[in-house]
Amino acid sequence: MLRTICFAVLFLAAGNAQSLDEKVSQLLAEPAAQRAVWGIHVVDLASGNSVYARNAGIPMTPASNTKLLSTVLSIARLGPDYRFETRILAANPPDSTGRITGDLRLVGGGDPTMSARDIPYKKGRIEGDPLKPLAELADKIVQAGVRAIDGDIIGDDTRWPWLPYPDGWTMDDTIWEYGAPVSALTINDNALDLRIRPGRKPGETAEITLTPSVEYYTIHNTLKTQAGAPRNITVDRQPNSHVLLIGGTAAPNGGAATQLIAIDDPATFAAQALAELLRARGVTIRGSVRAAHRLPGQPYQAAVGFELAKRVSPPLIEILKIVNKVSQNLDAEIVLREVGFVKKKEGTADAAHEEMTEFLMGLGLDRKDFALADGSGLSRRTLASPTTFTTVLRYMHNSPWREDFRDLLPIAGEDGTLSSRFRGFDRVTAIRAKTGSISHVAALSGYAGEDDGKRLAFSIIANNYTASSAEIRSIIDKIAVAILEEGNR
Repeated sequence: MLRTICFAVLFLAAGNAQSLDEKVSQLLAEPAAQRAVWGIHVVDLASGNSVYARNAGIPMTPASNTKLLSTVLSIARLGPDYRFETRILAANPPDSTGRITGDLRLVGGGDPTMSARDIPYKKGRIEGDPLKPLAELADKIVQAGVRAIDGDIIGDDTRWPWLPYPDGWTMDDTIWEYGAPVSALTINDNALDLRIRPGRKPGETAEITLTPSVEYYTIHNTLKTQAGAPRNITVDRQPNSHVLLIGGTAAPNGGAATQLIAIDDPATFAAQALAELLRARGVTIRGSVRAAHRLPGQPYQAAVGFELAKRVSPPLIEILKIVNKVSQNLDAEIVLREVGFVKKKEGTADAAHEEMTEFLMGLGLDRKDFALADGSGLSRRTLASPTTFTTVLRYMHNSPWREDFRDLLPIAGEDGTLSSRFRGFDRVTAIRAKTGSISHVAALSGYAGEDDGKRLAFSIIANNYTASSAEIRSIIDKIAVAILEEGNR
């Protein structure tokens, strides 16, 4: 027994004596790692010296590590205290009877926080009324004396041109919450919670509910409840259609299936939701519900009118914590477009990427180190080298926002997208990093170490792997731990 313990101690000591290069080489020699392309870069933040490099200058598909670039740019160009505004406008104030002549306009200012999500960020489920911020605006409208609206309810997202999907997103992506369209008027992350409960006995119709409950999608339900049937529930929606197709088979009394589905036209949905909230408060609406979009190439004209109500968002830094902690695609695209709007006078991905290119080249990167198609990393056309990420991470480490930015990142084994990672490792909370994951792509970039003077920045990207994602993530976690150990020497 004593001999066994001594051997284990000697083995661990030998492992700790290995260099970072030896540890990484050993991990990348594993069979799962052999069938992948790896890019890794580790930098000493104090000196700027490279500690480890493997394909560090090769542009790779970074998946959601792209959000690091979007969040850093938005802090640098907008500032951590930047806020978004949503306004309710009418041509004139209500008359003595509470009547508004003309339309009521819900004007989106890019605010991504019109939902039930807790701000500041809290770990755990999102609970509460997803329409609460919009309901508060409806209350303010009534408090302003409005009792009747002769015109339409308009959802106005003209702050940015109507280009809802970044280059490289697929049609399949756009059905689901993670591929929700980008709009300057956003409600509940532009998504609905779809719940499907099979019938309690054979032949009984499945129960379908959508939350928030707004009259927007029509449901065509052909799901068959059959004794002994395999559980194969399908959800589909054709492009530009407001019909959800629910089909497949399920056994009786099966548990509910849930999906988060995208709202295809957020401005129309927001207008419809506001109209329903106003009617519930006794307001008569004589017109219809519609959206106001601005087509690409059309000049921007700010909406004007009598302001009935306004909502101001929490500060940008709190929004960015959600972007990086939970890897929220839509919010990443929103903050990127707002940078384009503020700095280039046009809220498009192209304008924002022009600003991003100037920013990254200003940090000393080469134009060939990256090729960006979106702000979230869902696009496979987005490429960036590990060096791109370590350069941006070092910039933030040396900025006035050092600790604020580090606090935006998931903590290993604790919260966000790293809450269930690094199992079996102790004392790894000094790893703060952004995850990235799409098919055959896994990435992790961030910081290792609590001590400012010894902290390392790292970027680990695996592309084209054929092993399971769990195997690749495990290898990435082990590499990150080895980097942490290197910084603690």
